Amino acid sequence: MPAATALRRLLPQPPLWKPPLWVAMYHSITDTADDPYRVTVSPVRFARQLHWLTDRGLRGVSVRELLDATAAGRAKGLVGLTFDDGYADFVDSALPLLLRHRFTATVYVLPGRLGGENGWDTAGPRKPLLDEDGIRRIADAGMEIGSHGLRHVPLTEADDATLAAETRLSRELLEDMTGRPVDGFCYPYGQVDPRAVQAVRGAGYRYACAIDPGPHTSTYALPRIHIGENDTAARLAAKRVLHPLRRRRPADLVSVPSAPATVGAP
Repeated sequence: MPAATALRRLLPQPPLWKPPLWVAMYHSITDTADDPYRVTVSPVRFARQLHWLTDRGLRGVSVRELLDATAAGRAKGLVGLTFDDGYADFVDSALPLLLRHRFTATVYVLPGRLGGENGWDTAGPRKPLLDEDGIRRIADAGMEIGSHGLRHVPLTEADDATLAAETRLSRELLEDMTGRPVDGFCYPYGQVDPRAVQAVRGAGYRYACAIDPGPHTSTYALPRIHIGENDTAARLAAKRVLHPLRRRRPADLVSVPSAPATVGAP
């Protein structure tokens, strides 16, 4: 057997394999002096990371835009930008920089903790969360608003009533608040299992983000790359190269299903 033929048989072949979507995961954009969970990026570092994307002809977009572009075959050069937990610092620290680069992003917020703080981070500093006005300002600026649940609880440990509230009720509250459809969900702590996926689908979302969902990878459990303060240009380049090699299930990563016409209890 010729060597070239043997090599082709070893390599992934279309249409069964497609490069995974590149989705970056941020949290808080502020001072990094006290950051035990490594969820904070300084505004200076964040600005440099956005410049790194721009210098390489890449454009940051919301996950909704990334999935729509992928379905239409025009996602080349697009990078999904996501911000978990709905920190209030997004308005003053992240939003101006995104707008300067003409980027969009998806911000996953907690309608059950409006104007509150990150009480789930027991070892970290208390950080204020977005209130209703802040969420509206972000939506009006062209960013996508998604749900991170009601109060940031792990869905894999939730009972049925809590699971329904965290998925379906949080979506309803955000749609009433913004006057816009809420298509995306983000699993708190990145924890996902088939029951959580079923609840998210049943609540009417079009997609959901996880962190490293492994065998659960799909449009309802998209993998993401953590971006932190230490991610310089060299580290970003390495993450961009290594991301396609991460474990994934290629199927169901291109088409974005429509929301169910009837939303039932999970």
